[in-house]
Amino acid sequence: MEPLRQIQKIYVSRAMMTAIIIGLVFILAGYKPIGKGLILGNIFSVINFILIGETLPMRIGKSRGKTFSLSLASILFRYALMAVPLIVAINFKQFNLFGAIFGIFMIQFIILADHLLKIITSTPEKHVQG
Repeated sequence: MEPLRQIQKIYVSRAMMTAIIIGLVFILAGYKPIGKGLILGNIFSVINFILIGETLPMRIGKSRGKTFSLSLASILFRYALMAVPLIVAINFKQFNLFGAIFGIFMIQFIILADHLLKIITSTPEKHVQG
């Protein structure tokens, strides 16, 4: 469980810092709704990512039916949670919908960027020939 928390800590901190920096740039450039939407979406993305890690151990060692029920409940709850920033961005002019959408995917963008950076910076000797 500790390695999972370390991975979460790395990606959450990178996503939060990235969203804050990009959001601040948008706010200072005069695009406050985009910056606020980005940060709002990112906050909910981080909560979603943490919930994924917290619910994984609950499904291990359970019966097939119980695992299915827990997984379905978790997915439905997390989808409802991810709808919150979208609803807020649609209903309030202080937040931009596209900024919120981008913020929702911030964790995924950070994970993808991290893996691409590792591939780009790795040397050919490190790859296992299969």
